Amino acid sequence: MCFDRFHVAALGSKALDEARRAEVRSRPELWGTRWSLLKTPSAWTTSQLQTCIGCSARTARPPAPRRSKQALRAIRATARSPDEARPLFQGWLSWARRCRLDSFKRLARTITSHLNGVLSGFAAGKHDGCCEAINRALQEARARARGDRRATP
Repeated sequence: MCFDRFHVAALGSKALDEARRAEVRSRPELWGTRWSLLKTPSAWTTSQLQTCIGCSARTARPPAPRRSKQALRAIRATARSPDEARPLFQGWLSWARRCRLDSFKRLARTITSHLNGVLSGFAAGKHDGCCEAINRALQEARARARGDRRATP
């Protein structure tokens, strides 16, 4: 079993959004930063870039949840093999277990329990994109068929 980068990124995005929601309550200047934080910085629009720059200028540092997700994303970008990724993941997991963000602590527990599957996702050609496409097609067919109870037209 392997977990490709999209599943790890989705878990990271979910943890980031949960942490961002909690942080917005105590830091109102972060209001309106949801889509900026969830997107890759290279894909930011001009307004999202201005929002994040303005937020960083007011607080003198980017929000901790965004830094955490960027560190997780950097592991996927720099490591080319499971042997290279293992120490990077273990360092990130060590930090995440000690951080004060509950959503990232949960993410660390999830990644720790599935670390072998996450690392096997680094092997060349291992991903479940084909299975995901078949599952999407089945779900779409099921959604289209909903409500049609007649056997004949």
